[in-house]
Amino acid sequence: MAWIDYLYTGNKESLEEFYADLKAKTLLPLADETGLISTRTGKVTPEILQSIHLNDQLRDIVDWPHTGILGLGKNEAGETDGFVFQDVNTVVNAYHYYALKVMGTIAAQLGKPDESDFYNQRATALKKTFNAKFIDSKRKIYTDGIGTDHASLHANMFPLAFGLAPDKYVDEINAFIRSRGMACSVYGSQFLMDAVYDGHNADYGLELLTSTDERSWYNMIRAGSTITMEAWDDKYKPNQDWNHAWGAVPANNIPRKLMGIEPLEPGFSKIQIKPQPGGLRQAEIKHPTIRGDVLVSFQNEPDKSFHLTVSIPANTTADIYLPFWSKKQAVTMNGEKVKLRNTGKFIRIEGVGSGTHRFEVR
Repeated sequence: MAWIDYLYTGNKESLEEFYADLKAKTLLPLADETGLISTRTGKVTPEILQSIHLNDQLRDIVDWPHTGILGLGKNEAGETDGFVFQDVNTVVNAYHYYALKVMGTIAAQLGKPDESDFYNQRATALKKTFNAKFIDSKRKIYTDGIGTDHASLHANMFPLAFGLAPDKYVDEINAFIRSRGMACSVYGSQFLMDAVYDGHNADYGLELLTSTDERSWYNMIRAGSTITMEAWDDKYKPNQDWNHAWGAVPANNIPRKLMGIEPLEPGFSKIQIKPQPGGLRQAEIKHPTIRGDVLVSFQNEPDKSFHLTVSIPANTTADIYLPFWSKKQAVTMNGEKVKLRNTGKFIRIEGVGSGTHRFEVR
């Protein structure tokens, strides 16, 4: 969140003030000789708890609530998709990897090149170890931890969302994630939705956003709430409240992933516009940024044509991504053919300047 705040605001004061706290929260002292961390191997000390300002037990959660607590019976499933907790767990180490990766970037922005190199090297080494230890190479998916062959939704959505999954396994991980459905809480759904779109599974993303099942945002409306709830329904967390920010995933996922507007550099000095409409025929959005509004609209006939209009604020540039479905398709920008770069399922047009631009793919 600290890094995202900087990306959206361009203000590094918070990073500078809390840099020592952020370093402590990487939990590096909990790492073993392989770089993997654990809260269950005797490494948690009072000094570590003090450094992260925690006056309670440090333990693995994965998602919330678990079976048998907060009004759930022992035979009522919690929100962890049956996650089998081990001493060294996949989800915990996925978070650790992402923390190291982000700290490397933060350190660089704060003019600390040696510390940036340290965190980047730790992240690179951990990624290699993570995939060696947690991937079931036969099934091509992640298991919950060292010592179990159980594979949960969480063990797969977090690595995909955090950029850990090798390209050669992404299709299988995507298929497994889809097979589990919304087997997570509204908190977990943030990372599920990010994983789905980062895995370029836009049709499934749209399906989840528009679902009317019990485990859906529509169900919060059906339950009578006028704001996002803490859980999908009272039955999943009997003591839930009906005013919970972590339930508002579509409010950030639609602009960031479906419409594809994300800052590439702090303060939106450079923007990515990468719509992933799936089967959605048309949409438009006005996205406020510190540099001015970004406007995006599209008309979409999947695998036939795609029309995109963007308005980019002054003093910024954007990388535009358009859908790719055939080597024979033609692409124009403001009526003229453009030089483009194929990046798998997308065509990328780099460095588009401020103003209104129209793109057509046929």
